[in-house]
Amino acid sequence: MENNLIDALEANWISLLVSAVILGVLYVLAKKRVGFGTRVLIALGLGLGAGLLFNGFQLETEGVSTIGKIYVNFIRMLVIPLVFVLVINSIISITNLSYLRKLSVKTIGWFLGTTGIAAIIGLIVAVSMNPGAGLDAAPSADFVAREVPSFFQVILDQIPSNPFKDAAEGKVVPILIFALFIAVAIVKVGSKKPDAVEPVKAFVASATEIMHQVVKFVLRFTPYGVYALIAVMAAKYGWETLEPLAMLILVSYVALALHFILVFGGLVSFVAKVNPIKFFRKAYPTVAVAFTTRSSFATLPINLEVITKRLRVSPKIASFVAPLGASMNFNGCGGVWPAVVSVFVAEVFGISLSFTDYVLIVLVSVISSIGVAGVPGPASISTTVVLTAIGLPLEGIALVVAVEAIIDMGRTAVNATGTTVTALLVADSEGEFDRDSFNRDEEDELELNPV
Repeated sequence: MENNLIDALEANWISLLVSAVILGVLYVLAKKRVGFGTRVLIALGLGLGAGLLFNGFQLETEGVSTIGKIYVNFIRMLVIPLVFVLVINSIISITNLSYLRKLSVKTIGWFLGTTGIAAIIGLIVAVSMNPGAGLDAAPSADFVAREVPSFFQVILDQIPSNPFKDAAEGKVVPILIFALFIAVAIVKVGSKKPDAVEPVKAFVASATEIMHQVVKFVLRFTPYGVYALIAVMAAKYGWETLEPLAMLILVSYVALALHFILVFGGLVSFVAKVNPIKFFRKAYPTVAVAFTTRSSFATLPINLEVITKRLRVSPKIASFVAPLGASMNFNGCGGVWPAVVSVFVAEVFGISLSFTDYVLIVLVSVISSIGVAGVPGPASISTTVVLTAIGLPLEGIALVVAVEAIIDMGRTAVNATGTTVTALLVADSEGEFDRDSFNRDEEDELELNPV
């Protein structure tokens, strides 16, 4: 008779022992009130070192992987109820529907505009650095092409049909749309019969407070989850896997870094007129969590905390922009990545791209980015749409599968930071940004240390 527990411990005991020591160190740092951002950074370094050690000795890491998956599952547990109550709570505080429309136009405008710029930067860097030079065009043997839905199917998939079914399947965009209907209905009814909606408003306000507390509980696990996720990633790939596609990784991160520094830094400096170094320091927890979880939705709870408590943006703006950004703001996945992959695939297969092709890449990248779900992986769908639009072989996607997870970390960090920047820009334009408090470095405690 097999004993699964004994078998699991026999296969994983070394990696689990090492991980137990590291998790203990992170816990002690938390008890000593070491800053959240500092602990996440330490967890990143420890995870990378441990992962390379596991890879070098070919150690089993299923147990460590389970720790990371538990953390991600906790985060995903929050997403649907958090988005639902936050969107409703945000909109019912806006009694003027014309103001709501203006807020929507500004937010979506910044999302799509920065994604277009990201695609242009990706093209320029890729064309300049030739990431596909000298590579074999043979695709990976285990590659299975993903089905590309039609444009109309993409639209239909975003429309709620059964909110309970959508929630059970983790479909955030339909839930967001359903919440919009509920919130606008509350505002409409409340303008004529205020007493009729007061109980609902009180319930939503109470639910929002409770969800914020649940978020605080879950986010305290972040350094431990970050360690496990990075350790498993490093153990799986090691250095030797990355070598053949090192140039593609370099090109992608150069483009992402340029977008991060020039576009985000420029918008923060010249539009919002705040110190970019101070902004990025305050936004660091968002960047770190996005980088390790590879999920815009998983980053949503910490991003809300950062936007309101560290950047001093009003909760009204943060609760509107952040959930929407997790659903449709994909500067990295929908802007930089499809552009870089298009140039890469064209070079590998010896296909020349014209200026018209470049323009089409940018336009299709912006449009397709809207339907990219904020969970690890589906950026390949957006990239497939772009490759199809300009007639490049879809087999080229198979060539990047081995390193896409590595690049996805940077892509998601850029996605989440873009949402943070947009929240600041929108809040500043609407007088909902406490500039004096930001400049004085007044920050509320994130409450992410153990009790």
